[in-house]
Amino acid sequence: MTSAEILKKLQQLGNEGTANVLIKHGAKKPCYGVKVEDLKKIQKQVKMNHDLALELFSSGVFDAMYLAGLVMDGNTMTQKEIISWAETNYGSSISSYTVPWVASESKYGLELAMQWIQSDKEFVAVSGWATLSALVTIKEDNELDIQQLKLLIDDVVKKINTAPNRVKQAMNNFIISVGSYVLPLSDVALKAAAKIGIVKVDVGDTACKIPLATEYINKVKTKGGIGKKRKTVKC
Repeated sequence: MTSAEILKKLQQLGNEGTANVLIKHGAKKPCYGVKVEDLKKIQKQVKMNHDLALELFSSGVFDAMYLAGLVMDGNTMTQKEIISWAETNYGSSISSYTVPWVASESKYGLELAMQWIQSDKEFVAVSGWATLSALVTIKEDNELDIQQLKLLIDDVVKKINTAPNRVKQAMNNFIISVGSYVLPLSDVALKAAAKIGIVKVDVGDTACKIPLATEYINKVKTKGGIGKKRKTVKC
């Protein structure tokens, strides 16, 4: 399938009600409102396709941009390509999911994440923290810089209350990810989460709730899931 054929199919699969929900959550027009389950059906047909993914992302259509992340193998992307995706500063699930997915798959993931979290652009910073969360989720503990992660946890505790709106959410998710997936830092993250407490984020006209990090990590601990890695963060 070509990108033009896929865009036509996405338009046919779109639903106005779904599109309205996605827009409330930060998607921008054009947004056709295609359900993720339908996007995954297309993903199965085209599999991984670097050039196609670039074309889909550059279309500016929300549904196509999300699909681009599913069909792109981040390990095949150049640093410049990944940066260009992040610099769209899109918001919604593009900055918090699509960009971190491909960045974490690449050899540039940590380097770029550390740069992005310093950005003055809210959603570039979101991509940075989300990439860090993705990395601790899929990489074995012996592949991670534990001391660096400790410093990042301290940084979150100090800065989360004054961070931009959605950056707060991404920072909170980072604490949850470290506490849930990095065994030697689980207790450190839990203590940090207790210091942070409730994180207040303006989620607009949505029913989204920001999880309390202490509760989330403790639930994972109760289920015996601390430190169990995932093969992929794509969903």
